[in-house]
Amino acid sequence: MKTPILARFGKSTEIETPPDIESAVLRSDRFRLEREADWRRLEDILARMEKGSMRRVTDAELLALPALYRIAVSSLSVARETSLDRATLSYLETLVQRAWYQVYGPRQGLFAWLRGFLFGGWSRAVRGIWLDVCIALFVMVAGTVVGWFLVARDKEWFYALVPTSMSDGRVPGASREQLAETLATHDSSEGLSIFAAALFSNNAGVAILAFALGFAFGIPSLLLLVHNMALLGAMLWLFSSQGLTFEFAAWLSVHGTTELFAILLSGAAGLHVGRSMAFPGERTILQAASESGKRAAVVMIGVIVMMIVAGFLEAFPRQLVDGAEGRMAIGGALLTFWLAYLFLYGAKRRAGEA
Repeated sequence: MKTPILARFGKSTEIETPPDIESAVLRSDRFRLEREADWRRLEDILARMEKGSMRRVTDAELLALPALYRIAVSSLSVARETSLDRATLSYLETLVQRAWYQVYGPRQGLFAWLRGFLFGGWSRAVRGIWLDVCIALFVMVAGTVVGWFLVARDKEWFYALVPTSMSDGRVPGASREQLAETLATHDSSEGLSIFAAALFSNNAGVAILAFALGFAFGIPSLLLLVHNMALLGAMLWLFSSQGLTFEFAAWLSVHGTTELFAILLSGAAGLHVGRSMAFPGERTILQAASESGKRAAVVMIGVIVMMIVAGFLEAFPRQLVDGAEGRMAIGGALLTFWLAYLFLYGAKRRAGEA
């Protein structure tokens, strides 16, 4: 093969191309011609997807995308092994990177994910573990009843169930006036704030552990819920013994309807993982744990949100609002909101899509 070049004095001449270079050029051209149609088709699909024009990508093209990606990867591998021209290598490397992002890369950004999480993703995950929520709720109610009756039968159980850091004068034998004083807003800077901080810290730890211990077939999670709610049952008995049941429930409801709901969901999430591992069905235990873990993780992200809200409620509304009626109104409104959002929001639309 001869290649013309421009001579020094304007005359054209030809030089002989070495056989090895000529062979490499022909091999590269043949390699490109045989596969270029698939590369161009992949590039065209990627260009439309990268512009956000998903409506212009047909179902057939979406189905063909993984196969075209594998063809491009194979072509790049062959090109590297046979040392094809640098232009072809660069083109294929760029094409494969773009295709990988569309096939395996993240489907959406942070804000898009957050929007999907808040507008349906979280509530769907909670509804997906509804059976575990019912079981956890039953266990929590049972734990409260057990704590009540244990202390009612023997007051020594109160000291076994309620940590000293959380009692602070709220002990059997305290007068009605003393107990009512601990619920007053003017005392919030001392005893009330200490009790609130201890209660929040305890409940946050319980929520994390209830989920983390779910891998042991959910049993530790249920036992933890029983123990934590027995503490609440003991406190309810204490205030009820002095006729302050409504006042204590109102004080607790401002943040408790959010905080205890978060504990309920975390226990249900842990139980969901454990129950799927104990009864995997036709799946392997690892497959069952993986599938249930993804759903439970979404629920736990929501639990973190609820704990943040509960912390805000402890710091401000509960300590600024005086009167049992006002506190109960806030707690009732929050409970209604969580129930409607998690169990009713998007349910009809989801059923219609199914």
